[in-house]
Amino acid sequence: MSTFSAPKGTYDLLPPDSAGYLAVREAMAAPLRRAGYGYVETPGFENVELFSRGVGESTDIVSKEMYTLTTKGGDHLALRPEGTASVLRAALQANLHRAGNLPVKLWYSGSFYRYERPQAGRYRHFSQVGAEAVGAEDPALDAELIIMAADAYRALGLTQVRLLLNSLGDAECRPAYRAALQEFLRALDLDEDTRARIEINPLRVLDDKRESVQRQLTGAPMMRDHLCTACEEYHERVRELLTAADIVFEDDPKLVRGLDYYTRTTFEFVHGGLGSQSALGGGGRYDGLSEMIGGPALPSVGWGLGVDRTVLALRAEGVELDLPAGTDVFAVPLGEEAARTLFSLVTTVRRAGIAADLAYGGKGLKAAMKAANRSGARYALVAGERDLAEGVIQLKDLASGEQRPVPADALVSELTRLLG
Repeated sequence: MSTFSAPKGTYDLLPPDSAGYLAVREAMAAPLRRAGYGYVETPGFENVELFSRGVGESTDIVSKEMYTLTTKGGDHLALRPEGTASVLRAALQANLHRAGNLPVKLWYSGSFYRYERPQAGRYRHFSQVGAEAVGAEDPALDAELIIMAADAYRALGLTQVRLLLNSLGDAECRPAYRAALQEFLRALDLDEDTRARIEINPLRVLDDKRESVQRQLTGAPMMRDHLCTACEEYHERVRELLTAADIVFEDDPKLVRGLDYYTRTTFEFVHGGLGSQSALGGGGRYDGLSEMIGGPALPSVGWGLGVDRTVLALRAEGVELDLPAGTDVFAVPLGEEAARTLFSLVTTVRRAGIAADLAYGGKGLKAAMKAANRSGARYALVAGERDLAEGVIQLKDLASGEQRPVPADALVSELTRLLG
């Protein structure tokens, strides 16, 4: 055992569990690729100000949860706590928005970091798949992204995912609502930190999960009652498109999510089997974020889906993913000459697109066959001196136990036929 262990609130992802995580990532990424989203990868750390401007200084993410550091050169950096600000920064830096083909559609996958109290479904290092459509204001884009996320959960076999939907208005109608909400909240019995939040971003108080706060919010003014005509029409169009695509959703007037940059469409996917950390992922429209970080006006929309929490949801529902076998063929050499021959054959088999492995270290037949069975392979290739002299390899079906000789020069074609 090592002297060291993974830092508190983090985890190592190892086989066989890692195969499930990869399958979840692929299920989330597949609909994005089909819809023309291109892959983007950004650094694991960024300038602190990117997040304080974009995510919002009043958010817990920036004020309490960000990992920050100062370099020897005096630069103030932060491990990325979320993906949207980084992806938008990268798109602006590369001038993707000037190519004339808007929206710019991007997707990403990676690790993110927040200093939080570790618990089931909430880690200090976590994995997400995200998508952003940059540079267009169109309810069809909002609906497209929501549909693709819902389809990903369906493809994984999840049946207990709920979609919550809201609109947060825009620069025209939000100021009046903000003033009305502040007036209501100032009359409540709230702690000092929450009262300070009322003045910075009162919508975040609606997102407070404490029962002592939620109990007092009965009768609070809701954004849906203050939407301007344009925002009402926009939100209704999103709802119509989702309904036409057979996406079931619930209107949640208190849904604001934890980031300051959201406008208009806001949504969240939740699962009842995750306890208090019920959110699987979510997102929304962020039409003003580009300007917040020094770019031009670029209306945009996106989401981030938690890989870790989706895996927990699959376990909660008892869903077993149909994972491809890591190994189709396992070679068992009996002797040094057979080891050299089967090593060459395994290389040829792999180049033919078949997953193959070999018993290394001079294992005896019994130990090598145990390794073959543990690998999950469907077939074993067994060869000794007599087999080599006859120019054959013994092909053994590990499920039935049936074994037969196959000419060595016909082995690849036979395996291709058997494995389809």
